[in-house]
Amino acid sequence: MEISVKVLQYKYHFAAVIISSLIIAILTTMAPQFASILSYFWPLFLSTSILLGTIIVFSQSAPEFYGDGNGEGLLEYVAGNL
Repeated sequence: MEISVKVLQYKYHFAAVIISSLIIAILTTMAPQFASILSYFWPLFLSTSILLGTIIVFSQSAPEFYGDGNGEGLLEYVAGNL
């Protein structure tokens, strides 16, 4: 008797777990495979990674050319040429 009272206390938790498991199972069986998504979007992934890599490379080398890392050297250079 005591066990059934404990089980009834968590009936909403059990229902939530069962429903979420069913939703995940349905989505994994009906969703397209990861390889097909990757083969469709590989140009976008490639161009984005090249752009981010370029930004990282140039942002690390910018303080060497313009002085401090805060951009103050660049602002002084632009303001001095006006």
